[in-house]
Amino acid sequence: MKIAVIPIDNRPICYDLIQDVLAIDEKIQLFLPELKDLGGLTTQSNLDRLFAFIGNLDEVDYLIVSLDTIAYGGLVSSRRCNDSFNEIKKRIEKFKDLASKKAKKILAFSSIMRISNNNINEEEKEYWAQWGKRIFDWSYYLHKTEIEKTYNCVHNIIPSEILNDYLETRKRNFEINKIYLKWAREGFFDTLILSKDDCAEFGLNVKEANELDEIIKKENIQNAKIKTGADEIPLSLISRALSYNQEIKINPIFVSEKSIDKISKYEDISIKNCVLAQIELAGLKIDIGNPDLNMLINNFEYEQGDLVLGDKINEISQKINFPINSYFIADVNNANGADNNLINQLLRRNINSFYGYCGYNTSANTIGCTIFCAIVKFLAEKNNSYNNEAFKKFQLIRLTDDWAYQAISRKYIRESAPNFKQALFEKENELNNNVLKLCEFLGFYPNKMTYSLPWNRSFEIRIKID
Repeated sequence: MKIAVIPIDNRPICYDLIQDVLAIDEKIQLFLPELKDLGGLTTQSNLDRLFAFIGNLDEVDYLIVSLDTIAYGGLVSSRRCNDSFNEIKKRIEKFKDLASKKAKKILAFSSIMRISNNNINEEEKEYWAQWGKRIFDWSYYLHKTEIEKTYNCVHNIIPSEILNDYLETRKRNFEINKIYLKWAREGFFDTLILSKDDCAEFGLNVKEANELDEIIKKENIQNAKIKTGADEIPLSLISRALSYNQEIKINPIFVSEKSIDKISKYEDISIKNCVLAQIELAGLKIDIGNPDLNMLINNFEYEQGDLVLGDKINEISQKINFPINSYFIADVNNANGADNNLINQLLRRNINSFYGYCGYNTSANTIGCTIFCAIVKFLAEKNNSYNNEAFKKFQLIRLTDDWAYQAISRKYIRESAPNFKQALFEKENELNNNVLKLCEFLGFYPNKMTYSLPWNRSFEIRIKID
């Protein structure tokens, strides 16, 4: 099978992870653009090089593409770049003409521009540092008032030139997404996902999602969907491609069964619906009685913790009943990292029935990522193309990132801003000591591991294994 991917950007979760997981199946041929050609936190993708990459492809079975990369140069750039609607429209039409000749099926996603609830402008335009929270509040109550037909007093003190710029950027991206829906209706996309990233219950982003969903329903565009999430969507689309003409049955098991209707941080749907949506997007079936894989969801009992904000950090107190047969774990008790007690219990087990773990960032991110790993391993075993060393390597990276780094070492590094690199160096011994525990669990001892912070911030760490 030949799969080509245009990632969201150059972060490890968007680039390295795809390589590492698909290496578990030796029959999959993966084609990726060069890392240097993808955008970062402050840089846009090299679009000329990306178009050349697509043009030089032999025909592939599946092209998985982040449309934000093609249209704007990346996910972050989609909120920042000042290219006009006509410039972007011309760009995506060039992509459509090129890609239609290169792939049997095209699975794509585009984000519905987020509204972050803070004054951090790291991934936004410069004015977000002063006006971000105000824009969020204004958007939230404007939509809430419209939906509930009640009056919420919101004094708009945002300067008109800033608000106009923000609304023009939103409108541009919204109109581009409507073009993608037209292409989906015409059959250009096998699957199109419009994703809601970091969303609350109300806001212009939620309003836009509802309007796009109305178009989907009104025009009966069956190959387009609205989903909550972002970074995991390309992974879920690869899962969907792999599961075509397969019947893979999943049994979701919630650790806290009474809390499945609670809503995660940074999302607008319950954890139950998040799980069901991710399973459906990956093209899998739910079967409680006779599953191929058991999915253990370590969900929060009352409120999801957050290992970055630190206002509430959850650790499961009960003994977990791990499934006897094939299982994988979505650890969503906290956002942004692992539940320490869950990991301590996991490390006391053998890995004979283990198909993967993830505890990355948001609930949707975690769930989509761990499903991706589990089904690649499952299908590789089924097709006699399984690479056990690649599986262990990926799980060492994932557990190192989500537990050893995010849950234990990151706090010190984050609080050492802006001296992130020096702080990471100071924490390397701590990281290595915890990695040794992971190596013993996996029975995998690499010659060398290195750590770096590719965006010079604490959120994402690149872990290289030799």
